[in-house]
Amino acid sequence: MEAKAVAPVKVLVVDDHTLFRKGIINLLQERPGIEVVGEAKDGREGIALAKQLHPDVILMDVQMPECNGIEATEAIRQELPDARIMMLTVSEQDEDLFAAIKAGARGYLLKSVEPDHLLKAIDLLMKGEAVIPHNMASKLLAEFSVIANKPVSKAEASGDYQLLTNREKEILQTLAGGASNKEIANALNISEHTVKIHLKNILRKLHVNNRIQAAVYYHRQGLVNAPPKGRTK
Repeated sequence: MEAKAVAPVKVLVVDDHTLFRKGIINLLQERPGIEVVGEAKDGREGIALAKQLHPDVILMDVQMPECNGIEATEAIRQELPDARIMMLTVSEQDEDLFAAIKAGARGYLLKSVEPDHLLKAIDLLMKGEAVIPHNMASKLLAEFSVIANKPVSKAEASGDYQLLTNREKEILQTLAGGASNKEIANALNISEHTVKIHLKNILRKLHVNNRIQAAVYYHRQGLVNAPPKGRTK
């Protein structure tokens, strides 16, 4: 019995610097299993192509004329909620990182990244992981601590967390500790596929765009030491 062919990962590259954009495209085209389906020179063009092409992964610059990467990411996620968008930028500014995550980006890499790291990051995105450099992840953790110490409004304490099943709460708790899908699966003795299904349900119930926002929600609600209690499945 012949093995079923695996479809290539479709990638859209959005960057206003032609030389860099073409370089990324050439790198990706040399990689088996990746197909560059389009390229855009600004955010507006990126939004249009994303709607048209439905790529698996979008590599998005932050600072672009007309429509920047943050605005484009937010617009794309509104039309394509499951879009895997990774910012690829020179900006190490905290506000750009936080704005990108808030807009729904699932990854944030600097343009100085090694080619192999970029390729690995695309693979991680396809597995449902978030991709943040260690030095910038520490900034997010610092932001978590600030967020967690702010008072929770009545609107935020709407009880969305109680909509989660016990298993979903366990997964959210483990995710908030920085665990990958594989680590969550190992810790809870379930498959990675099952983790992905639960994560999708968690994001929908909590009305957040990605696993990083889910972790922020967890810290924001002061749930760090709360044992999972609620519905059972």
